[in-house]
Amino acid sequence: MSDITDFESSFTRQRPSPSDARIHPVDRHVGQQIRILRIQANLSQNELGKGVGVSFQQMQKYESGKNRVSASMLYEIGSCLHVPVARFFEGLPEPGSGVPHQEAAEIDERIAYLSTADGRRLIEGILRLSPRIRNRVLSIVGILAEEQEQAGEQTAEA
Repeated sequence: MSDITDFESSFTRQRPSPSDARIHPVDRHVGQQIRILRIQANLSQNELGKGVGVSFQQMQKYESGKNRVSASMLYEIGSCLHVPVARFFEGLPEPGSGVPHQEAAEIDERIAYLSTADGRRLIEGILRLSPRIRNRVLSIVGILAEEQEQAGEQTAEA
């Protein structure tokens, strides 16, 4: 009986809890691509979820990378968004290229920000400025970011 108990306890110790599991950069990238394409298609998570037969909560999990998207679901999402499945992997480094996944994830975070309401508002506002004023704004943003970095502050989620 103790052998079974030892086996069960060793099994549960080896399995990471969901909160401990780290999101793989490729899963995060695919989720961000789903989010970007969904927003570009002007669909809510609920609408896309209904289109592929899942709840909006499941779409949230796919977009955050917390739940991996199966090949068949990725195919369904691509069909609903009218994009090929390969589109979800664009921007990832080629396997064996030596480029770390983390670098691609950082680029994706920038692209994902641009697809948010704040990101779109920021871009729309900047595009209304003259090139001279845009350059001044860029300089100010650069100075503020450098000051924040020197102060050791972290960017806060809004």
